Amino acid sequence: PRIFGGILCRHDREDDMDSLAEHDIATFELVVVNLYPFAATIARADVTRAEAIEQIDIGGPSLVRAAAKNHHFTTVVTSTQQYSSVLKEIQEQQATTLETRYQLAAAAFAMTAQYDQAIATYFAEAEQTSQFTQDHNIGLRLKMELRYGENPHQEAALYSISGSHGASLVQARQLNGKELSYNNLLDLDAALQIAQSFTDPACSVIKHNNPCGAAVGESLYTATEKAMAGDPLSAFGSVLGFNRVVDEQTAELLAEPGLFIEAIVAPEFSAGAIGILTTKPKWRNNVRLMQVGNLDQRDTELIYRQITGGMLVQESDTVADDYSTWEVVTETQPADSLRDELRFAWQIVRHIKSNAIAICRDQSVVGAGAGQMSRVDAVNISIEKAGDRTTGAVLSSDAFFPFPDAIESAAEAGVIAIIQPGGSRGDAAVIEACNAHGIAMIFTGCRHFKH
Repeated sequence: PRIFGGILCRHDREDDMDSLAEHDIATFELVVVNLYPFAATIARADVTRAEAIEQIDIGGPSLVRAAAKNHHFTTVVTSTQQYSSVLKEIQEQQATTLETRYQLAAAAFAMTAQYDQAIATYFAEAEQTSQFTQDHNIGLRLKMELRYGENPHQEAALYSISGSHGASLVQARQLNGKELSYNNLLDLDAALQIAQSFTDPACSVIKHNNPCGAAVGESLYTATEKAMAGDPLSAFGSVLGFNRVVDEQTAELLAEPGLFIEAIVAPEFSAGAIGILTTKPKWRNNVRLMQVGNLDQRDTELIYRQITGGMLVQESDTVADDYSTWEVVTETQPADSLRDELRFAWQIVRHIKSNAIAICRDQSVVGAGAGQMSRVDAVNISIEKAGDRTTGAVLSSDAFFPFPDAIESAAEAGVIAIIQPGGSRGDAAVIEACNAHGIAMIFTGCRHFKH
């Protein structure tokens, strides 16, 4: 009572003040609380239930809620980021304003709600065999307001998800450039996911959330050179992703006249690369350089998609390929030299919007057909993009071919091997078409739709 009475006392109520005086209770006009780090504790892979429970703060949230309730008279501080502004206001005015106290109270209630939510989710998941609990809560915290949404007339913001600790754009450092837009972040995330999915040095080139170029190579420079050559016209105004430190040689390539890059995401940028990218190109002041750190730290997060009146939730499509289950279904066997090519093509097609087709050679995308309503249209677009580079190339499809028409188009263009999930009623006709043209084809048994 001596603590909570002093916090909850209404200074303009005579009976409240008399009660304090009677019991010799002092008032508290400032309450500063840092809660036990429950979320950080349960984020550890080796945490035990006993350790998690030990980090559930009881008194702290109670003090915070009491102070926030009585914000008309009491200032509540719940984050180290609030210290400097509150201290400055007190030094200048000998007190905080009611407006400030109201804002701090709102932040306090949001913080305790998020804290309790993390605890409730932890207990619910501990008793579930499925990760889809009966009551599914998402802790979101405002990271920043964005320039605009998909279009300039739409407002937008970026929120962080409670408990997410892997390499991501949410925790990235922006080293240069204008403020980020909604579309920038979508494209940067797509670029990061592709680059992160390869172990060899990789570069991805993203336009409207689809790769118009992607490649791996012996060095980042080589991978970048191949990726930018995939679809040079579409690469103008693109977003790039890397899975290695961007070095000076790669930066010099990107700074060549005629290129325009909106943003780049990478684990790190060398000092020399930063100097080149922020001084040499015409777009030097605007290019957004996003440094995300160690890409080995990956979250296997759930994917959320809002629909009218509800939310769709699914696992990320990060399933590892088991090459031993792949089946060559044609008379022609793929040459050993094509094995890595086919694996690259299969890895990249899952990142293209369905219906998706990727034509690849030299472990580089030379033609992508994305987001088409018919698979044969996606094939024809990818062939048009690849041009004469289709001869001797491999083709990957995110889902099965229902008819042999796409095979006929691929054969006419010079494709020599195809990789796809299989599973269509028309598989026999598709295999027959491949055999007729001497095309090798692999069934993976795993579909990779992306909507």
